[in-house]
Amino acid sequence: MTEVSSAQHGMWVTERMGVGTAYHMPIVIRFDGSRAPDPAVLAKACAGVVERHPLLGRAVREHDGVPHLVPATRPPSMETGDSVEEAVRRPFDLENGPLVRFTLVGDTLVIVAHHLVFDGGSKDVLVADLAAFAAGAVPPPLEPVDHAAGRRDRVAASLGAARAFWADRWREPGDTVVPGGALRSRGGGPGRLLEFTLDVPEAPGLTRFEVLLAALHALLMSYGNADVVTAIDLSTRTAESEGHIGPFVNELPVFSSPPPDAPFVTFAAGLRAELRSLYAYREVPLARAVAGLRPHAALAPVSVSYRRGPAAYGRDSRERPAEAFGQVDWLAFNHAVRGALQLQVLDRRSPGVTAPGMTASLRYAPGELTDPAGFADDLRAVLAAIAQDPARPLETLLPRESVVASPVRAVPAPAVPEAEDTGAGVDLDDPLAAEIRAIWEEVLKLAPIEPHDDIFDLGGHSLTITQIIARMQKRLGVEVELDDFFDNPTIAGVLQVIRR
Repeated sequence: MTEVSSAQHGMWVTERMGVGTAYHMPIVIRFDGSRAPDPAVLAKACAGVVERHPLLGRAVREHDGVPHLVPATRPPSMETGDSVEEAVRRPFDLENGPLVRFTLVGDTLVIVAHHLVFDGGSKDVLVADLAAFAAGAVPPPLEPVDHAAGRRDRVAASLGAARAFWADRWREPGDTVVPGGALRSRGGGPGRLLEFTLDVPEAPGLTRFEVLLAALHALLMSYGNADVVTAIDLSTRTAESEGHIGPFVNELPVFSSPPPDAPFVTFAAGLRAELRSLYAYREVPLARAVAGLRPHAALAPVSVSYRRGPAAYGRDSRERPAEAFGQVDWLAFNHAVRGALQLQVLDRRSPGVTAPGMTASLRYAPGELTDPAGFADDLRAVLAAIAQDPARPLETLLPRESVVASPVRAVPAPAVPEAEDTGAGVDLDDPLAAEIRAIWEEVLKLAPIEPHDDIFDLGGHSLTITQIIARMQKRLGVEVELDDFFDNPTIAGVLQVIRR
């Protein structure tokens, strides 16, 4: 039994709050009927992948408020199904596992892994290893890696510096104005899909991802957002995790205030510098670095995930069998969205190749992004203007008629919630107060803790809160919801919730 990493704990918490299929990560492989592998060979290859990557055969079970990785009650095995969509949408049983499934639907293999044990880079590893096993090859052995323990150690070492870094940067994201409305959701739920191609130009001193991110911030500025925030997925892979499957990713926010008259290259260079500074803390989940941060499926309404596809990595010996194996849909849709808008981009171009090679998968909440095609067109228009002249001022990148054609509806500033009553007026002589206090002191390893001490000021976070909730339920027979705890983060406040 292995304790999960802090990043996995965050996903576990939000999964329990309800995110639908937002953490399902599908890969769809379509075979040519005449060259499709024999089902028995394919089933054996799937078993070989799971044996090589045992994390896929795990479940997540709670012990004293802390989720742990445990062996699944049954090993993953290939099964048959009636439709790709059903295979993708089917819920996972986190407590019993397994956290991956292989479903053969006619001549199509649908692989779905839960984000708790998987990331975008793991797709390349899984497909390459599956193709090798199906071809009768044996991939070179992997050194065992304790994914969670290594991550916890590195997070602990960087935590103090990360807290100082985010102290003057983090602010709760408000609405992001778009033509016809606003993006505000940070939860997970049903989504729709729009796929399109992108041609991201080269710019001196910038990577393609940096050009794309700066273009997106410029576009959102042109819609009327003086302050812009987007969440981005950052790889946390280390040298020892290369070739392994796991959740080697962390989501962090990038803030900017784009000056309308600034040349694009100047703005992009500044955004690049900000990115480079936060890379030092790429492994630290924001919830550990920012006190009182509520669990959300997305850190901001708009998020970006950029990944170079297999053709861009240059591992020819591993790519050729994967490409010959079948037609792989690397951006297969999970029928959900985290936040209001997720832009997932797959870059298949190799360095120095200028032909278009980016595929964009726009996942969006239909009630918030009412014109996804217009958004895609505007992003491409901004990128085309940058290609013509990277020094153009930001305010000239999007043709003015595009903005006028899709008028921006004014959105009121989000209301500031009234402060919760954190227990003023409750009976602190209530015997339950002393029992709650004992649990807090035990979990936080601090004493004494006063009735009105804020748990976040004491260094608490979502992991310590789930431990306290579990111990109160087990020992005292009372249940407090996570949201209620965040609203009432004192012993007095929690007692008030219980006595309502």
